Amino acid sequence: MTVLTPAITVRVLEAALLTTQEPLPVTELRKLFDNQLSTAEITRQLEALKVKWRDSGIELVAVSSGWRFQTKAEVQSFLERLTPRKVPRYSRAILETLAIIAYHQPVTRGDIEEIRGVSVSGSILKALLSRGWIDEVGHRNVPGKPALFATTPRFLDDLNLRSLQELPPLDEMKALVEPDSKQSALPLDEPDNVDRSA
Repeated sequence: MTVLTPAITVRVLEAALLTTQEPLPVTELRKLFDNQLSTAEITRQLEALKVKWRDSGIELVAVSSGWRFQTKAEVQSFLERLTPRKVPRYSRAILETLAIIAYHQPVTRGDIEEIRGVSVSGSILKALLSRGWIDEVGHRNVPGKPALFATTPRFLDDLNLRSLQELPPLDEMKALVEPDSKQSALPLDEPDNVDRSA
């Protein structure tokens, strides 16, 4: 039986995290060692591993779903020359809807429409659901039982956040989306005042 020294522990954690596609929580990582190591010990070794990779082109980060290796921002543009990725573009309506859900969750479609002041097309919610950024988390106990929407761990992972508390303050977000009075509003991919879900 192999003695679990800190060096072996770090090596095993490193291999597991480098060969997985999804973030791994500490509870899963403990299984690598038959739960012989405490959560605190695993976290301590992850921090050591983070330091080990500090001066490389990738980094070890903690996100909502667990720990993962990812490319550092300063080298990403070079890597995209090998495999250019097509970044999806989202309309202002989609981004506003996502922001409302993130900052006011759980919310119904009616809540979103009340805050935005316009109808929310079904395709906007479908786009956010298909991206995995929001999910239906229940129903409000009122007539009609409207669905309640909230953000998902994937939303946090994609933004490199561990929790919703790490979102920037709402006042900062408002300043980013409010158009300058001298500029026209951003063009939308689709009109958002027409309900296509019917």
